[in-house]
Order: sequence, then structure tokens, then C-alpha cells
Amino acid sequence: MVHPLYVAFIWHQHQPLYRSRDNQYRLPWVRLHGTKDYLDLVLLLERYPKLHQTVNLVPSLILQLEEYVAGTALDPYLKLSITPTEQLSREDREFIVEHFFDANHRSAIDPHPRYSELYQQRQEKGRGWCLENWQLPDYSDLLAWHNLAWIDPLFWDDPEIAGWLKQQKGFTLSDRQAIYTKQREIISRIIPQHRKMQEAGQLEVTTTPYTHPILPLLADTNAGRVAVPDMNLPQQRFQWAEDIPRHLDKAWYIYKDRFGVVPRGLWPSEQSVSPAILPYVAQQGFKWLCSDEAILGWTLKHFFHRDGAGNVLEPEMLYRPYRLETEFGDLAIVFRDHRLSDLIGFSYGAMEPKRAAADLVGHLEAIARSLKHRQSEGGTALAHPWLVTIALDGENCWEHYPQDGKPFLENLYQTFSHHPEIQLVTVAEFLDRFPATATLPAQELHSGSWVDGNFRTWIGDPAKNRAWDLLTAARQVLANHPEATPETNPTAWEALYAAEGSDWFWWFGEGHTSNQDAMFDELFREHLVALYQALNEPIPEELDRYVEIHEARGDRPPAGFIHPLIDGRGDEQDWDLAGRMEIGGARGTMHRSSAIQRLWYGVDHLNFYLRLDFGSGIKPGIDCPPELNLLWFYPDRTMHNSPVPLLDLPDLAPLNYLFHHHLELNLLTNSIQFQEAGEHHQWHPRFTRAQMAVDRCLELSIPWADLQVEPDYPLRAVLVLSDRDRFQDYLPENALIPVAVP
Repeated sequence: MVHPLYVAFIWHQHQPLYRSRDNQYRLPWVRLHGTKDYLDLVLLLERYPKLHQTVNLVPSLILQLEEYVAGTALDPYLKLSITPTEQLSREDREFIVEHFFDANHRSAIDPHPRYSELYQQRQEKGRGWCLENWQLPDYSDLLAWHNLAWIDPLFWDDPEIAGWLKQQKGFTLSDRQAIYTKQREIISRIIPQHRKMQEAGQLEVTTTPYTHPILPLLADTNAGRVAVPDMNLPQQRFQWAEDIPRHLDKAWYIYKDRFGVVPRGLWPSEQSVSPAILPYVAQQGFKWLCSDEAILGWTLKHFFHRDGAGNVLEPEMLYRPYRLETEFGDLAIVFRDHRLSDLIGFSYGAMEPKRAAADLVGHLEAIARSLKHRQSEGGTALAHPWLVTIALDGENCWEHYPQDGKPFLENLYQTFSHHPEIQLVTVAEFLDRFPATATLPAQELHSGSWVDGNFRTWIGDPAKNRAWDLLTAARQVLANHPEATPETNPTAWEALYAAEGSDWFWWFGEGHTSNQDAMFDELFREHLVALYQALNEPIPEELDRYVEIHEARGDRPPAGFIHPLIDGRGDEQDWDLAGRMEIGGARGTMHRSSAIQRLWYGVDHLNFYLRLDFGSGIKPGIDCPPELNLLWFYPDRTMHNSPVPLLDLPDLAPLNYLFHHHLELNLLTNSIQFQEAGEHHQWHPRFTRAQMAVDRCLELSIPWADLQVEPDYPLRAVLVLSDRDRFQDYLPENALIPVAVP
């Protein structure tokens, strides 16, 4: 039998419980993402009936969407949005100036002239200037535009929305109230549209444990040491596996009530799995679940190598479902292609939509060719049914795409609709036709998540561990009250479920940060306080204090992919996830002069990025050496290497290392020279597509194609400053810039 290449897209839609113990919403993201990301995704798909996909809706998201529809959810942003401007206090206006630009300015603010005008005033003249000079109409316009900008472009042909977009300024309280009504109208269509498309067979809707907890860590926090044996764990071991069926049962009930059928698929929170959770999942009645390729690799003790284009070299191992046997029946499990998922999630937004769609289709065609070449039957068609799973966050990535991803998805869907060798399917319909035949021993399934195959994102950091200890103490107090069952004291149990969610631990400690860190800290502790209050127990003093100190940090590693515009302006949103090294004010000769204050670095799937912030009043190339030399060191790689091609070079590490690539930037002429090491310590000129710009800072992008390095390979770099080819200084001092090729 001849098969197309089957492809399963799984979009994960999730928000944590933002409702506090006083039934007030602390953050607006359910409402704003509800008008921008959930409905449009499936409405676009509906235009292409041959294409089938899977969407995961987290129960905590569904409940909050329903409360906004009912008008019972009120967050601080919404409250201010529908407040008469003459009633705004000084504190209100400070909050508005600070937070009502919380959006990606390139995609959500810049396209709207009035919103962009207000944003530029804040950025260029400062918050204080805005507070002293803005009049009530300015605040009214900002309140309106903060909400309008989050309405998806798919709805811009609505007459009311089109009128507001054309209006630009002069918004009244009545306008702002009407915008809120429109938001509720859009949100009210989300669940019915998903149900309609599932009943039509084009969509499969899956679910997640109730409040998105990490199930393996609920079973035992020692699971963190499976992938990281030397992990520092919390002082108190959390072992409450009995909470797992509670989360699964509540998710099951909510799903059945809203969709009229029972769910088949489970998206385990953060794609986290372990042997301990499988019996509970099967006993609840789920038929399949999904996780990441790293979990499969750890389970099989196999690392998935990729070719220079980033495609898996052993496709038949990854692109198939597996069977897990449990005492309550078999489960099927699919593993996502991590790189393809990340391309959509983190890289394609920086590319022209048509080119990005063609790139993804090209990867899938390459996978099909590889499978054909490797099959024993030979032939020009696939003889076996293979399934490529692409699974990712269905919300946040679109903020980086033009028009919220609409042009990209339209180009992608048009291509798939007419592609003779690629077929989009739901996971369930694929499993119905082609049940899993390969078996993974359930007890050998690796314990980990979709982040590096471990749980380090949620446990192991001192702040994360402190949060786990607070949760463990509260859970024990609840256990000490056997009379407080979910039926007799639902308030206590709901507070526990909320505190067990994964999101709080994501934001604690190193790795992730936002301007809402303190709010997430407060919400986590408020859920625990609500538990103690529901039990009439004294509230521990620790819950009155932040789990960690929330202040600007110094050096930090990259927190995610970045896609900066190389214009020399150092846009704060472009670099908010970049790694950072503080240079000025520290030690060493460069630091004493403080010509360069800070170094930023990061990557996406296309480029390596570097940014240098200069000291106040410093003129690049005049008040600091005019030549910057970026040199790449490839650890444990056999290749031709050469010494740094500069005079007066000190004989000390890492300057005395041998390097393979050399990029020289001249700050006076803005010219770029690129060299590659050859035999006998020689340097040979090479073509480069690197880009640089110098204005407020220096920004640089270097394509991975220039470096010709394979995915998943670690690099190291050093920046050397020179003047007329004579060494002047280098940074970072006594170190190398660590880079991981995605």
C-alpha cells in the first residue's frame, strides 16, 4: 500500500489560573489571548477542510474563558480600560503608562499610528514626561488601543472593529466599553467552534491535567534526578501521587461536559512523562499522549543526529507511534520533532511568510525522501505509514509573526491542500488506521519534559525548591484534615490544584523572567494562603514574603530564541530573552575604561546574534578601539585552526587558543571581513552574509550557514578589540561566550 507522509500538528493552548483568592484576576492574558489566538487558529483551518489538526485546550484556560464570557472575570487592565479617564488616580496613570504597551511593538503597536505615537513618546521622552504631559484623551486612546491591538487581524473586517481601526484617536468611554463587549463576543465563540469542528471530523480536541501540573513531580519530586542525578532537591520530598487522578478526573469531566464526548488524547503538562504516571492516565480512559523527541532518545538511549539542514538522520525511529503497556490497558505515545516545532515557535516569525512556509514544507519533503531511501522495499513512494508530529505552544509564537501568523498559515495551508505526498491528520485518526506496533517498556520510559528532557525548568534552583517546600508544607496540612474532602471543602482543594500548576515554578529562579515575576510570586502564595484559610489554619509567616527577590539581574544565559532587527538601536523587546554579560564596572582593563558596558548574545535557527552597549558619551571607533574581531572556537572538533591574526597578542587563555573562523568589524567604515582557517595556520577570505549596524549600540547577525556548523553543536567565541591590527583588549575576561547551535 502506498502512503503519503502523515503530519500531525498539535497546538497547545494554555493559561494558568490568574484568579486570586478574592476572586479577582491579576493578569489579563486569558482575555487578550482569547481575542487574538484561540478562535482565529481554527477558523483559518476551517477554510481548508482537507487539513486535519489537533488542538489542546487546558481546563484552567476553558474555565477562565467562560468567566470572561459570563462577565464575572475582571482583571486590573480591564477595570482601567472601562473606567472614565477623569476618575483615574495618579497610581492608575502610572500603571497605564508602564503596562498598557505590554505587547510586541513590531507586530502589535507599530502598525497602528496612534498607538505607535504614544509608545514612541514613552520610549523616547520617558515615563515621567508622559505622566506630566499626557491629557485625558491620550489616556483614553491608550486604553482603547491596548485592547484593539490584541484583536486578531482575521476579525478586522468586522464593521465595528474596522471603524475603530480607522478612527485611530478620540476614543470615548463608550468606545472602550464597546471594545470590551466585542472581546467577550469573540471569546464566546471559542469553545463552540472547537466542538463544531471536532464533530465535523476536521479537529481533534485534547486536554491536560486540570491546572497544568507536572504529574511526575506530583508523584515524586525525586523524579528530577532521573535526568540530572546531582540535582539539588527541595528540603521536603513531595510525594502525593493521589493528586494525579484528581487532576485527570477534573479535566475529563470538564471536557466531556463541554464537548459531549470523552477525550482520547492527553497533552501531559510541559509534555512531562514518567513511568509512575502511566497507570493513572490509562485508568482514566485516555488512549494516547504526546511528548518530546528527547524523551524517546533518553528511553532508547539514542541521540537523534541531524544533517546540515537540521533533519533527523534516523527518521524511522522518531516518526511513528509507540505502545506503552500498563495494568489498565495500552497507551499510545507520539513524540514531536523538536526542531520543526521550534522553527514555527521561535524562528519563522522572523522570515517572510511565504519563504517560511516553503521552508517547513521543504523539511517535510526531505523527511519523506529520507524514509523512501531507507525502506527495504525501495520504490518512489512510502510503503509504510509514518507520522511526523509537530507540537508546540499555540499562543505566544504568533506575536512575532506579521499579522499574527495569518499570512504564514495561509501560505502553509494552501500548499498542504494541494500537496500530493503530505497529508495532515489528527493523532486519533492516524492511530485508528495504524495502531502503534512498536513497544516501549513502560518502566523504561524516561522521566522528563519537553525542555531538554529533564525537569530543571521547574525544580532544582534554590527559588524553585523553596516554592516546592511551601507547597509540600501546605499539602501536608491538608492531609492532616481528612474531613476536608473535595466535596466538603472544595475551596481548599481548588487552592491546592491552583498552586500545583507548573507556571509558578517556571518563573521562579533562573531561566525565565518577565516584568510580571513578582505578580506570579504573589499569585502562587495567595493560592497557598487560600488553602490555609479554608482549613482555618494559621498562615505561615513565609507566605507573607516573596519566594525570591525580584530585581534586575546581572549576567544571565539566554532564556529563549531571539530575532532582533539589526538596526543598531538595541530594541528592548528584541533582546529580552538574550544572554547578557555585564562588562563595565567590573574587573580588568576593558572594565576600567568602561567603553563597552554590556554584551548581549543569542540565537535562532538562522543566525547567531551579538550586541554591544557602549558607555555614555562613547563614540564607537573613536573613544574605543575601531576594530572588533569575533573569533570562533570549536571544542572537540578536528579541523584546521589558526591563531588570532593580530600583533602584540598576550600569551594567555583564551587569546592563545587556535580558532576556525574570524569576523572583523571596522566601526569607522562599517565594513565586515570574514576568514576561515586553513592549513599551516593560514587564514583564507570567505564570503559572509553577516549584517552589522551601529547607532545607539552595535548589533550583529551571523548566519549559521557562514559557519557551516551542524545543529546541536556547542561553540565558543571571544571578542578581541584592535587598532590597525594591534591587540588592544578582549572580552569577556578570562572566558568565552558560550553558544549552542539550535
